[in-house]
Amino acid sequence: MNISLIFAGGVGTRMGNKAKPKQFLELYGKPVIIYTLEHFENNDDVDAIVIVCKHEWIDYLKKLLERFNINKVVKVISGGETGQESIFNGIDYIHKNYNEDSIVLIHDGVRPLINQDIINKNIKSVIDNGSAITSCPPVETFVRVDKNNKVMDVHDRSMSRLAKAPQSFYIKDIYYAHKKAIDDKYFEAIDSCSLMRHYGFNVHLIDGISENIKITTPIDFYIFKAIVDAKEQTAIFG
Repeated sequence: MNISLIFAGGVGTRMGNKAKPKQFLELYGKPVIIYTLEHFENNDDVDAIVIVCKHEWIDYLKKLLERFNINKVVKVISGGETGQESIFNGIDYIHKNYNEDSIVLIHDGVRPLINQDIINKNIKSVIDNGSAITSCPPVETFVRVDKNNKVMDVHDRSMSRLAKAPQSFYIKDIYYAHKKAIDDKYFEAIDSCSLMRHYGFNVHLIDGISENIKITTPIDFYIFKAIVDAKEQTAIFG
């Protein structure tokens, strides 16, 4: 089976909105999290969706799922104190309730601009290579600096990629890595890709799209709106 694990546990501090977490901000009457979920809901190869959410927002989220006819969600789970702990809560549920050879697609609830091709590529890459890290080339130069902001190195963009999401694995592999991290008290992983690499797994990149942004700041939300508007205009006028 193919299960999507959606992380919706952020509080939106950098968004500057204290009333509502960023995944629940609305564009044209639809919350960001629903834009995200619809991609997985409408994919024929996705069998189920599990969501990790802050405990106090679970009832609100369930009402949204009903309102927008998101029917593949089988469980909404409370998040933990950290992102790593929250993802493990979802991984643990999937490991207990599905075959360990099932594929899990781990995705941010605030990345609503993925598409069906990216989801399909993730599933195929796990079958072919054991993993899938959605990525795209950087468009700007980035550098490595020391603690005094002195430039230590300029990276070759042709040999670099931006890691995005989904990040997908067999459930048995990602479960093992999380359990090992708990045993080792290793809590520094910034995402599933870094966790898997830390424990010796080879991870395979797939090509994504640059607009697959994570909505973290107000400018990200405005970019999201601009892209949605552009797609709407294209659909109307061709």
